[in-house]
Amino acid sequence: MIKINNYLGSIEISEEYLSNLIGKVVSECFGVKGMVSSTTSQKIKNFISKTDVQNKGVNIKNINDKLTVNVHIEVSYGVNVSAIVKSIISKVRYVVEDITGFAVQKVDVYVDKISV
Repeated sequence: MIKINNYLGSIEISEEYLSNLIGKVVSECFGVKGMVSSTTSQKIKNFISKTDVQNKGVNIKNINDKLTVNVHIEVSYGVNVSAIVKSIISKVRYVVEDITGFAVQKVDVYVDKISV
């Protein structure tokens, strides 16, 4: 659970919901072919389920009531990687802050794979 305190009280949202939300937002961006597993537990979970899980490649940390999001992606060959990364950063920040009300301190996008 991710817990954030504000002037009205505290808000708790499950980390799985938030990472699924972020994974869906990133997967819908232009040029993104898919998400790439970033941790061993994600790789095992993906292998066991034999399906593409939505939160694959998303890591979230709560530091001083602000979120830090790490996203690992695979992009299509020939697209402008810089433009895709900027788009992902702004879209993830907007959607998370709009839907949850949590402040996003930083979004890091790692391009792990480029495929045809």
